[in-house]
Amino acid sequence: MQFVTQQDLDRINELFHKSKTPAGLTPAEKNEQAELRQKYIAAVRASLRSNLDNIDIKEDDGSVTNLGDRFNPRREY
Repeated sequence: MQFVTQQDLDRINELFHKSKTPAGLTPAEKNEQAELRQKYIAAVRASLRSNLDNIDIKEDDGSVTNLGDRFNPRREY
């Protein structure tokens, strides 16, 4: 799992604001922006998955279902 640092978030915001200026972003900056966004999205998804894996729901029949298992069964290798 990749972690997003505060420095990464600051850079994402900096590139966003620069993209709204008349000068815009250079091709290298556009690539950097895309990479940082993908890293951020991967971190958010991993965080969400971790949260879902820790939530159990008691069903009407009394059984307990883990949301992580219910919506994305773990694969055993």
